[in-house]
Amino acid sequence: MDKLLVQGPCQLNGEVEISSAKNATLPILAATILCPYAVKFVGIPDLMDVGTILKLLQSMGIKVSKHDHEIVIDATQLDNQHADYTLVKTMRASVLVLGPLLARYGQASVSLPGGCAIGARPVDIHLTGLEKMGAHIEIENGYIKAKCNKLKGAVVSFPFPSVGATENIMMAAVLAEGETVIENAAQEPEIDDLADFLMSQGVRIEGAGTSRIVIHGMKLSELKAPSKPYRVIGDRIEAATFIIAGIMGGGEVKVKGFNPSHLQYVLDVLTKMGAKFEIGSDYVLVHQSPRLKGAMIETLPFPGFPTDVQAQMMALMSLVEGNSVVTETIFENRFMHVPEMIRMGAKIQLKGNAALIEGVESLSGAPVMCTDLRASAALILCALVAHGQTEVQRVYHLDRGYEKIDEKLTKLGANIQRVRG
Repeated sequence: MDKLLVQGPCQLNGEVEISSAKNATLPILAATILCPYAVKFVGIPDLMDVGTILKLLQSMGIKVSKHDHEIVIDATQLDNQHADYTLVKTMRASVLVLGPLLARYGQASVSLPGGCAIGARPVDIHLTGLEKMGAHIEIENGYIKAKCNKLKGAVVSFPFPSVGATENIMMAAVLAEGETVIENAAQEPEIDDLADFLMSQGVRIEGAGTSRIVIHGMKLSELKAPSKPYRVIGDRIEAATFIIAGIMGGGEVKVKGFNPSHLQYVLDVLTKMGAKFEIGSDYVLVHQSPRLKGAMIETLPFPGFPTDVQAQMMALMSLVEGNSVVTETIFENRFMHVPEMIRMGAKIQLKGNAALIEGVESLSGAPVMCTDLRASAALILCALVAHGQTEVQRVYHLDRGYEKIDEKLTKLGANIQRVRG
């Protein structure tokens, strides 16, 4: 396994270009199952999770042509509606092929998914929504077996605003008969992007980005190929990670290639803590700031504070003046980075779903182990400012969602060496 050796502390300066969003790319690539023609994408990030879903699509007979960051996907010859365990087990987003397979072919066999061990993320609300649309679903030998004669539009109301379930039902509704209404839908920018991709092919969708989304079903023959290559939105979570890195690094860092409004809540919290930055149409320029003050945050669905930035914010809070409190309301097991941060000198106490953080003057390098994707990013942030060398192990978690983060940080002035394992 690869590991990273980080020598700190270091000051960061310069510009960094944010990659396209992993959490938007995956459902959009899954949505190509609906398309009876080739679709071209530009700016697709080179990530492990993207590679996994491309392999999954190819296993179904879909043609994938890849050149650098450009990809052409042609699902006209899809001949296998089976998503095998060997691929699905590594990435939870693989379950997103269920809705489009069922809508286009009337059947699907998809392994129950795996992914980061940050807590239970049941797919039952995906399945309940599809059943309301007329699907017959059984769980057999670890696989979701779904069939239908023809999906029909329905009112699907979620008990909580699940991003994945919203995406699955949106895609299934494209080829369903009539109108589908999703109540209590997720409002994340990635939902907007999926809607934009579908609408680029003539699908009528109203309310994306709100809690009520309406999708007007259409026939397969009515879909039309996008008029130009599709580019996925910039990754707001990667952007937040680099903004926090810039603040912790004590220099001036321009984080560009994303929509700052997608991070408004995070930027508001950082401003209250004392961070100094300039916000443009597609960038945030981080200025040198005095030592920040503690804060209280609670993770919530968009537009609240994103759970995917919680660990990175805790890295910052470990060095601010005073105390901070982080309450995690989305996942029940998302504090696995805390013991590793404590090894580096952070003062953190866990009480249920809350973390109490006492700011310290400095951190020290230590061997640490990545436990999930965002925890990995938090440990890298700590390592950048820690005194001495930090050995970050199991960075395959990091590679799932951050494109060449070690190279990007090196260009900003970090001292990082990747050791191939």
